Amino acid sequence: MTSATGEQLGIMATRDALRMAEEQHLDLVEVAPKAKPPVCRIMDFGKYRYEQQKREKEAKKKQKIITIKEVKLRPNIEQHDFDVKLKNALRFVQEGNKVKVTIMFRGRELSHPELGKEVLSRVAEKLGDMVSIERSAKLEGKNMTMIVAPKAQKSSKPKQQTDSKGGNSNAKD
Repeated sequence: MTSATGEQLGIMATRDALRMAEEQHLDLVEVAPKAKPPVCRIMDFGKYRYEQQKREKEAKKKQKIITIKEVKLRPNIEQHDFDVKLKNALRFVQEGNKVKVTIMFRGRELSHPELGKEVLSRVAEKLGDMVSIERSAKLEGKNMTMIVAPKAQKSSKPKQQTDSKGGNSNAKD
């Protein structure tokens, strides 16, 4: 058993531990019930729950939600239409979202899946090193899909060190 200050109190009967907790106006909390003997701690359980919720809320603020945006194309798409769709995909990637690029086949177009694969490879080539291909081109029914995700951003600006005089140490004298 552990006290509220963290000191070890040793093994004792449950009723003695409860009495100690009540004298201090705190709660007796079972920490490890499966241990032999079970481990308990004297603490203010309400305060503990409040601090835990506060930590969870703070962690939730810091997490980034990534959504999947979709761009739909056709296998015989014209160049200008392709550029417009590519610009949208690029915008989605810059916002930090994953992009699902879908080629929709109709009728006899399905007998030439290589045309769809060619369009998807053009998209991957144009997006270049800004994205990593999370799932390569795959034919699913009448659609061929590919998922791209933004690459992790590295700081592109190298830090310049200054000397003790406040000048730039990288500059030649």
